Amino acid sequence: MAQSRMEVPFFNSAALKGNYLQDPVSRNLHIYLPEAYFQYKNKRFPVVYYLTGYASRGASMMNQIPWGETIQQQMDRLIASGACQPLILVLPDCFTRLGGSQYINSTCTGNYEDYILEIVRHIDTNYRTEADRVCRAVAGKSSGGFGALYLAMHYPDIFGIVLDHSGDKFFEAAYYPDLLRLPDLLSGHDLQTVIHDPYNYEPKNGDFFQLMNLSAMAACYSPNPSAPFGFDWPVDPYTAELREEVWLRWLAYDPVRLVDSFQENLKALKLLYFDCGNNDEYFLHLGSRLLHRRLESLGILHHYEEFVGGHRHTRFRLDTHLEILSKTFFG
Repeated sequence: MAQSRMEVPFFNSAALKGNYLQDPVSRNLHIYLPEAYFQYKNKRFPVVYYLTGYASRGASMMNQIPWGETIQQQMDRLIASGACQPLILVLPDCFTRLGGSQYINSTCTGNYEDYILEIVRHIDTNYRTEADRVCRAVAGKSSGGFGALYLAMHYPDIFGIVLDHSGDKFFEAAYYPDLLRLPDLLSGHDLQTVIHDPYNYEPKNGDFFQLMNLSAMAACYSPNPSAPFGFDWPVDPYTAELREEVWLRWLAYDPVRLVDSFQENLKALKLLYFDCGNNDEYFLHLGSRLLHRRLESLGILHHYEEFVGGHRHTRFRLDTHLEILSKTFFG
């Protein structure tokens, strides 16, 4: 009897070779194949590329949370109920030694933007996909939501559908409050020790997480191969005074600022959907509202939702997201 399957092949990446952090270039992909994939040998299926948030990787979606489901169990349930049509779900591993890649190319973290495109080619070559932009979606949460929107803006010929759940945007609100804590974080930790071997560093408390997160963002948005750690801080590490020239490099990635330059690409999308909790701890609901307003002013079709909640414990929204993606593919 046919059943759904979670395949976990190793994928050797050319895009990640020689990355500055010396992170692995060979990683496993988690690929959900529905029961129908094995029942109907000549049928092709749409694909969702789901990008996880900071300090997470594709395999995290397979961890069964208390009173919850793995992504395979969730997909099986939605398909069995008719809420979702059979589709392929791909969960890339874009974790770095600093905790995340933002799914963009950086001389410090590696070419993760190219890596995602590399994976798309691999999946289309080795699986029975509907290899068309309108049958290919990119989605994600938090850093993954940022990555999904960034990739859709830049590659509408590859991804015709995007779903951004609580993605990073409006950087003044999302990042700057944490950057004001940088001097205190650096005074309490030896950054060389933390970055050299974060796996064995203890304690991995809130300060450790915040310092790693800020380091990862700087490595993505303001890489500098000549700097001691491979990146520039956007604030003075002693006073937290803004370094305008570096901060402008960060702002160049802010989705709310990219809209004007990429409006034609956004208009080409079959679906532009984003949502956010109305009390997001990183003020991403404010960024989402700002993005919504700018898209409206440019006449770009999109769908924005706010739900009651914050940034964490929002796995319950994934049912809604998968149903929306399925209806967009098959509606």
